[in-house]
Amino acid sequence: MRSTDVVLEFIKAMQVNEKDGILAFFDDESVFNNVPMGVVKGAEGVWSVLGPLHEAVVSVEYVVHHIAESEDGVVLTERTDRYRLEDRLAEFPVMGSFHVEGKIIRQWTDYFDLKQCLEQMPQDAELPI
Repeated sequence: MRSTDVVLEFIKAMQVNEKDGILAFFDDESVFNNVPMGVVKGAEGVWSVLGPLHEAVVSVEYVVHHIAESEDGVVLTERTDRYRLEDRLAEFPVMGSFHVEGKIIRQWTDYFDLKQCLEQMPQDAELPI
């Protein structure tokens, strides 16, 4: 399985939005850098960042505009991440980088505009920032 296939399967899991399915792509050594929010390590660290939002939304959609894999297996994505909340749709552009080993995402880095994201969230939203 190519690294691109693993990332696309991960994106599908994100859209199903079930914790166990998402965390199956990570282990204790995985690193997630959700720029500009900071770095966490391990599957539970990943969920400490994703969980507050994923548990509060009605649905998740990652629209992949472009995806590319380097010769050494690093996958780059240009996406629009969409989060449907009860009363609104929050969406923002994201650039992602995924280093994959087998079926495990070893390092995941996402770059996005935090201000643009927060402006679309409810005032009482609890996000890990």
